[in-house]
Amino acid sequence: TVGKTYALIADPIPYLENKNFRGLLLRRTLDELREIIWKTQELYPLIFKGATWREKDKEWRFPSGARLWMSYLERDEDVQKYQGQAFTWIAFDELTQYATPFAWNYMKSRLRDASGTLPLFMRATSNPGSAGHGWVKKMFIDPAPPNTPFWALDEFDNILLFPKDHPKAGQPIFQRKFIPAKVSDNPYLWKDGVYETNLLSLPEEQRRQLLEGDWDASTGAAFPEFRRSKHVIEPYRIPKDWRKFRSCDFGYSQRQSSAVHWYAIHPATAQLIVYRELYITGKTGRELALLIRELEADENIAYGVLDSSVWAQRGQTGPSIAEEMRQWGVRWRPSDRSQGSRIAGRMRIHELLRDDNINKQPGIVFFNTCRKIIETLPIIPSDPNYTDDIDPDFVDDHAYDSLRYGVMSRPKPGSIEEFSGYGSTGIPNRHTIQFQVIDQTFGY
Repeated sequence: TVGKTYALIADPIPYLENKNFRGLLLRRTLDELREIIWKTQELYPLIFKGATWREKDKEWRFPSGARLWMSYLERDEDVQKYQGQAFTWIAFDELTQYATPFAWNYMKSRLRDASGTLPLFMRATSNPGSAGHGWVKKMFIDPAPPNTPFWALDEFDNILLFPKDHPKAGQPIFQRKFIPAKVSDNPYLWKDGVYETNLLSLPEEQRRQLLEGDWDASTGAAFPEFRRSKHVIEPYRIPKDWRKFRSCDFGYSQRQSSAVHWYAIHPATAQLIVYRELYITGKTGRELALLIRELEADENIAYGVLDSSVWAQRGQTGPSIAEEMRQWGVRWRPSDRSQGSRIAGRMRIHELLRDDNINKQPGIVFFNTCRKIIETLPIIPSDPNYTDDIDPDFVDDHAYDSLRYGVMSRPKPGSIEEFSGYGSTGIPNRHTIQFQVIDQTFGY
């Protein structure tokens, strides 16, 4: 915490020689703010001779004319006290203490510089955990690897663009970046080992969050085995002779997105490599099929497994969505929706995430381009009613369901019933695959 706070109060130093600088540093409560004030009182007078602190106004004034306010913002409605004000630099310390992004988003509207002499910045520090863990992780952690700038996304993971009537229409608006730090990066806290010892005594989730800086650690998580450092890898070229297949959970609306995943099977270890993801809304069966065909145009996909509910007829005589996709060249077999299949799927994912498989490697890894499943998997909550399923109220489960269909679509490594019965046509050989083919024409 000390390291992050010092980084935050040091960030505006290059601009405090500019008379037009107007900064605002926020904590959630006044009591929490006091520690930051004490640290600035240690640092700023050493750098800027003549810098003065005004206790009544909670304001630093610098010889150049630059000003920096230290304030608090406890509730969402407190943003109103900043209405009409303008700042060139705004920072939040411990951002996850805010349960929603409302305050962060509102304060962006206070960021402007009439002089045109200063860049505009929003800054934030935080540990994993607390009430706002989910939205902070989604906004800053999940979109790109650490230390990598990325274009800001909206709530539906679309890049924020200038509107049509703007001179910069269609261009990305601004970038974000996550800079990670662990306790070991702070030599003052790490040197004697006392702070590390204290953190090691914490429960596992808190220890992962505070000692390792692990944003994938979540209290009550259904898959605590997931580690980004272990299960997320850089993309590489998959050899053409490796078996590949795909899975899909279909949805049309924004709340019912379609999630499609592609898998390769390592021939030596049977490790599953999830090498591609398509997560999209508002696509019909035909439109989704065309996208899938385009993505796998040069690949030999052994088979696909699709949510079996998509085989339901539409109206009295219309083709099902699965049949519609088949008509456009994308074949599927139905997922297992029998009693107990959901729990069996979760158990299989647990097994694959563990590193007690061949060569002590996890049974499944994900290319870092598969953003949605990487974002979702570590935050899925367990059923609070203590069943072996995930929380039934967790609505963002489309990527998870697709993954579950995929990992349950073939026998475990070493079984004699490998899916060698699928050819390039995607039609199964019923002598080697133990599921019933209902329709001889469509092959499912």
